[in-house]
Amino acid sequence: MNDDFPADEAPRDLLGDPVDLARDSWGRPEFEKTEEKQEVVRVLKAAGWSQERIARYLGCDVKTLRKHFSLELSLAADQAEAEALLTIHRRMKEGNVSAANRVLVLAEKGKAAPPQPKNQQPEDAPAPAADKLGKKERLEQAAKVPTGNWGDLLGKVH
Repeated sequence: MNDDFPADEAPRDLLGDPVDLARDSWGRPEFEKTEEKQEVVRVLKAAGWSQERIARYLGCDVKTLRKHFSLELSLAADQAEAEALLTIHRRMKEGNVSAANRVLVLAEKGKAAPPQPKNQQPEDAPAPAADKLGKKERLEQAAKVPTGNWGDLLGKVH
């Protein structure tokens, strides 16, 4: 018995059985990322759609969406705002007066002081009045003031 197979036959596996080449095409085709789908993801994410909703629209799983479009998902709002600003600026350069007014408004907005965090007050702001304090604030202030006869109690321990 000869282990060599003639060259004109179909390829065979290690056991000598013919290899089914059609098997490689079984299953669902791999998800194809296109520029059109990238733009769709950017626009929908910037509009506030959830990842689940975008994946359902594209006909893929959420994990597939994250795998192929992670950059678009994380930068969507910034990219959309930048494109809008550039479009307005181009129209202003073409002589569009309403676009020029919009650019001036946006420029003034950019010069404004950044908003203060909620827990931080400006230095010149007056301290809140004691009668306007809430229950927790009054308890915190009361806890800072020593009360009772601790000196008498500590003297007895020693």
